[in-house]
Amino acid sequence: MKKVLFLSLVCILNCEGKMSQRQAPHNDAFIARRQGMVEQQIVARGVTDGRIIAAMRSLPREKFVPSDYADRAYEDYPLPIGHNQTISQPYIVAYMTEILQLDGSEKVLEIGTGSGYQAAVLGECAKTVYSMEIVTPLCIKARELLAELGYQNVHVRCGDGYAGWPEEAPFDAIIVTAAPTEVPQTLVEQLANNGRMVLPVGKFIQNLLLIGKDANGLVSKEKLIAVRFVPMTGGE
Repeated sequence: MKKVLFLSLVCILNCEGKMSQRQAPHNDAFIARRQGMVEQQIVARGVTDGRIIAAMRSLPREKFVPSDYADRAYEDYPLPIGHNQTISQPYIVAYMTEILQLDGSEKVLEIGTGSGYQAAVLGECAKTVYSMEIVTPLCIKARELLAELGYQNVHVRCGDGYAGWPEEAPFDAIIVTAAPTEVPQTLVEQLANNGRMVLPVGKFIQNLLLIGKDANGLVSKEKLIAVRFVPMTGGE
């Protein structure tokens, strides 16, 4: 049976992840919820990458949502973060990250920073992350939060994701967390050989796609699951 996920813009590193080295904020009220989220929503659904699991066990997701929604930060659905945008449900964050098959050595491009939560997960699992957000207030807020949490390997730029980040290309992996109607060719061009890109594509009916490049630059496309993201805005 096909899984249909409704969502929006939306390691083993000593089995603890990089966040533990940054001394993640300690809040007893959320610890049990965070661990329950990982076990019930992530591990139980088949995510096996220890780096991702460790990252989501340690990341204070409640800091990435408005204070009015902090008590719901670990629920199994997206939440509004303002400006008609959302933070994606935890499972899709883990699922899309796992599709990239990161080993910790990669340079990653993210289109759609949003709250910064996906960027933080990527920052735990990759060497360097370049994240773009077209909504300036969200961009600035995410940049400040990621800096506060100590993510020196995550760089956030305010701008149109359709242009990518050409001066840092090529990227070993690209993740897009809003849906264009077609795969942006500029992003395909910025994907390195042997790289992987995951993104939702479509308007009313959307599919999560895996775009790959082989060692010779030959591009392949694989349809994964049906999804629902907010539209990707900017110069298409």
